[in-house]
Amino acid sequence: MRTHYCADVNETHIDQTVTVSGWVASRRDHGGLIFIDLRDKDQVVQIVCDPADNAEAHKLAEGIRDQFVLIVTGKVRARGEGLENPKLKTGKIEIVASKLIIENKSLPMPFELGDEKVNEEIRLKYRYLELRTQKSYDIFKLRSKATIATRNILDELGFLEVETPIITKSTPEGARDYLVPSRVHGGEFYALPQSPQLFKQLLMVGGFDRYFQIAKCFRDEDLRADRQPEFTQIDVEMSFCDQEDVIEVAEKLINNIFTKCGFEIPAKFNRMSYMDAMEKYGSDKPDMRYDLKMVDVIDIFERCDNEIFSNIAKEPKKNRIKALKVPKGDEIFSKREMKKFEDYVRKFGASGLGYFQMKEDGLKGPLTKFFNQEDIQAIIERCELEVGDVVFFGAGNKKLVWDYMGRFRIFLAEHEKLDLIDKTKFEFLWVMDFPMFEVEDGKTKAMHHAFTMPELDEDGKIAYDDIEDLKSVAYDIVLNGTELGGGSIRIHKEDLQKEIFTLMGISDEEAQEKFGFLLDAFKFGAPPHGGFALGLDRLIMLMTGASSIREVIAFPKTQKAQCILTQAPSPVEPEQLNELSLRVRKPVTE
Repeated sequence: MRTHYCADVNETHIDQTVTVSGWVASRRDHGGLIFIDLRDKDQVVQIVCDPADNAEAHKLAEGIRDQFVLIVTGKVRARGEGLENPKLKTGKIEIVASKLIIENKSLPMPFELGDEKVNEEIRLKYRYLELRTQKSYDIFKLRSKATIATRNILDELGFLEVETPIITKSTPEGARDYLVPSRVHGGEFYALPQSPQLFKQLLMVGGFDRYFQIAKCFRDEDLRADRQPEFTQIDVEMSFCDQEDVIEVAEKLINNIFTKCGFEIPAKFNRMSYMDAMEKYGSDKPDMRYDLKMVDVIDIFERCDNEIFSNIAKEPKKNRIKALKVPKGDEIFSKREMKKFEDYVRKFGASGLGYFQMKEDGLKGPLTKFFNQEDIQAIIERCELEVGDVVFFGAGNKKLVWDYMGRFRIFLAEHEKLDLIDKTKFEFLWVMDFPMFEVEDGKTKAMHHAFTMPELDEDGKIAYDDIEDLKSVAYDIVLNGTELGGGSIRIHKEDLQKEIFTLMGISDEEAQEKFGFLLDAFKFGAPPHGGFALGLDRLIMLMTGASSIREVIAFPKTQKAQCILTQAPSPVEPEQLNELSLRVRKPVTE
């Protein structure tokens, strides 16, 4: 049907007859000569329809419109002097049509292809048209390279690709499960996997030693720009390993992916403890492309004459007072703008946002009156202030302060007057030493998941004074402020796993009902093991600079978890519900 892709036709084919095929990207009638830009999967070539060369082809070309599907045969010739197009790979040649077949016609486009200002709902409704653009093709070409690079390097490192079940048991400890009703077992349900976590651990018990999978996962959770209800992760598990072994494999994998996709990154990534990340950046996934760093000033504020701040400072275990310096910020931002910054942090629960300005004659600001000269000097030195700087500070419960000051750090970095983010950089960071648990509303939850190995004392026992201080052997990989993935060393002994369940308020009966198959497996010689998972969709989003994860998934869902293209989810026939022993109750609306 064709002899060449458009991109492959070049000067070496001059005076040769070729056949190409694709879609009409544009058509121009120049008083007798008709020019067609024909695009296939990834390139455009110019077709010339000249009545002097072939009247029949020219007549057909008169009725051609954008996005018609053509098969064109013709002779390659050099473009005339001054008519070359340096923007095209094929810009030095053109094809003079001797035969033209209209394989299919097209309705007028519902939107201009490539116009990103078009409502996203329209673009998703006609997603197959948006995929026809060069940008989309380049994204999925890179995604394909990344998955091939993944398989190749993990194969070299001795990993075995194994598929785990897609319909499995519901174990609702994290996000909500997508449930699948069973026809054979009426009233009972499977769940789509949130991750292959338990099965990959069972593969280690089965002696597979090194496993990987490019796995589809499903979570029924509220969506945002970097989340989808179904997503793909690169899932890796290995036996007889420690944390360093796992990190080494992850770094080799990531380096191979980036290298094969044409990027250079460091062989080893920087590391930071969870507590350092929270104390300095207000986030467990800090963006290291810019510096802005928080400094602890709670001890200085304890001595001030403002009762609100001094009372907060008297409880340093649960509270924080953090300072965030913006170099030359006093010269960049007006007082009015700094007042608006306070409105910004209030949206995240802050009671206010204080600031000091470093002037030629010393530290100024509405709160300096509460500090003696010695403490003012201490603030200047602690924050390393120079003339023209401004330092903002937040005070209150530590988790609240971490959150709103961390968000404020990002807000400042993205502010048009600072513009601190170098979008050409890839800054990786390992965040280590996560707490094993977090306590919310009196409930103890695993920070990562219940199968993560806690730090043990020299006797192999869990030891802690405060359960929130117990650390885990867990690690996250962060890229440009986005959690790319993470992992941990796993628990591989039944008694320790039961102890963790107990600390989480899961009874022996509940543990046996939900996880009995795993606990039973641990009785048969489970090896020490650990692993990690990387979000493939997020990885491609960051590599391509896409603004949303939806751009890197061929047929994504909206933020309401709907597929506008297919109108899913949708009602089903009553007969189907009867077969599944189900009855639909209409949702209650207020």
